[in-house]
Amino acid sequence: MVVRMRRNRSETAKRRSHHALKAQKLATCECGALRIPHRACPECGKYNGRVVIDVVARTKREQRRAKRRQAEQPQAGAGAQTETKKEEATTSA
Repeated sequence: MVVRMRRNRSETAKRRSHHALKAQKLATCECGALRIPHRACPECGKYNGRVVIDVVARTKREQRRAKRRQAEQPQAGAGAQTETKKEEATTSA
C-alpha cells in the first residue's frame, strides 16, 4: 500500500535546510569581554550600562561554599571509615 501524500526526498531536504545549527552571535561588553546579546555580562555584571549582577558578592559566596565543602569532605570521609570499621568488628565477632 502506498502513502497518498508522500513527500519526496527533495521536499524533505528543502524543509530540513533550515535545521542546521547556527553559530552564536556575540556582542562586546563595555569591559571588553564577549557576551551573548540581551544578557548581562558574566565578567562585570553589567547590562545596558548598569550593574545588575554583583560579581564581587557572587565570587565571595562561591569561595565560602568551596571552603565549606572542603571542610565537610574530610569529616564525611572519616565518618565513613569509622562506620566500616564498626561493621567489620561486628561481623568478625
